[in-house]
Amino acid sequence: RHRCPHKPTRIYDNGQQPCLTTEYVEKYPKYSNISPPRSLKPKQEYQVHRGKMEGITTFKSDYLPYDIVKRPFRIQEEHKPKTGEIELGTTYQKDYNAHKIQPVTLVRPLERKHTTGGKLDTIPTYRDDYRSWEVQRRETSKVEHMYHPPTAKFGNATTSQDDFVHRELNPRQSFKPPCVAKLSDVPFNGTTSHRTSYIAHQLEPKFIRSKEEYKPSNQPFEDLTTHRNDFKGLPGQLAKSCKPENAKVGSNVHFNGVTEFQDRFQPWLVSLREVRKTKEYLPPPGNMDFNSTSHLDYIKHDISPAVPIRPVSNGRRTNAPFQGNTTTKEDFKAWGSCRQEIIKKQQEIPKPTGKFYDLTTFRSHYIPHQIIPAQSFKPARAIVLNSAPFQGETMYRIEYTPKKQEICPANYPSPPGYVYVNTDSHGHKLFRQLTPEFSESNINPIPKEVAVVS
Repeated sequence: RHRCPHKPTRIYDNGQQPCLTTEYVEKYPKYSNISPPRSLKPKQEYQVHRGKMEGITTFKSDYLPYDIVKRPFRIQEEHKPKTGEIELGTTYQKDYNAHKIQPVTLVRPLERKHTTGGKLDTIPTYRDDYRSWEVQRRETSKVEHMYHPPTAKFGNATTSQDDFVHRELNPRQSFKPPCVAKLSDVPFNGTTSHRTSYIAHQLEPKFIRSKEEYKPSNQPFEDLTTHRNDFKGLPGQLAKSCKPENAKVGSNVHFNGVTEFQDRFQPWLVSLREVRKTKEYLPPPGNMDFNSTSHLDYIKHDISPAVPIRPVSNGRRTNAPFQGNTTTKEDFKAWGSCRQEIIKKQQEIPKPTGKFYDLTTFRSHYIPHQIIPAQSFKPARAIVLNSAPFQGETMYRIEYTPKKQEICPANYPSPPGYVYVNTDSHGHKLFRQLTPEFSESNINPIPKEVAVVS
């Protein structure tokens, strides 16, 4: 099972002698000289086509050109508006009668709060187990940079300070109407069809079905199953293996390398495709006239650049104050407005008073019963002992033959019983095994050279 770790790199020398000592050469049985099968793959050569190619295709033979006629263009007619007035009246405007609608108040049920009068005096596990630790505040390692204002006065004026002339602002008077809701003096009519037509009926008592009592069976429980009834612990023989023997199927007849494909296949000669020669370019005779209609008919005119039509700017500056009064400032006056307060509705549903009556129908009608545990009919897990001896023989124990594990001598750095000779060009170390061979003439052991791959 040894595999040579050396790669075919030949780090010792560049010898041309190959190493023929391998495990495959030692164990492979030799057969008669059989030639390898002949390859039927065609050669990668260009096969010339001798026939002439026709340039007619199915598209050229079936296609018939038609005369293309342009689609007629439809001239759009000029829009002419109709005379007369449009009647904008609808049936909705004639038949609709406007009604005054007021907001409807919500009819909510009485608020019920499920609370008890008792006081909850308990200590949670978090408060009981938690212990507060005194944690000291860590000092910051930030370097403080104190700001020191400059002592000298900044005396550079900006362009805004030089050009800007301060004027007093006159607030404009707002003419916006106040955002105040107009309340109606008519009392709200809260009668609905549900309130007028609803009749309260008294509920009937709820039907409670009586619970049936459990009556156990008087017959004994039959725990005998079909497996227990039919199964009998009888000793049986081991099943025989139906696996066929692993026999090698072979034949000693010499293989004839002729197949049906080789007999019937005939190579065809293919001719080359004709190449169409391009015509040589022949320039037209005579000189070419480069004059065009634009060059012949164009007349050059002397045109002066257009002067921008701008009014003459009079750079006059006056020291009089700017008069910013406009008709909007004089006519529009701001009105004093205040924010409207939120209109809150009074709570119509009063809060419940008194003690909460928490008795439910389940608590009033529930009758506790004593629980009787059901009897278990599970069979006892008793082990049935057999007096017959246990037959522990298997096919593996009967047919197994122990063999001695042999260790490859190449696993040792210096194999015991071998003497190092030399190292070949592939990096294989050769050792000599000392095996004593006795004869009548010579009693001394004769050394035998054996190649060991390492």
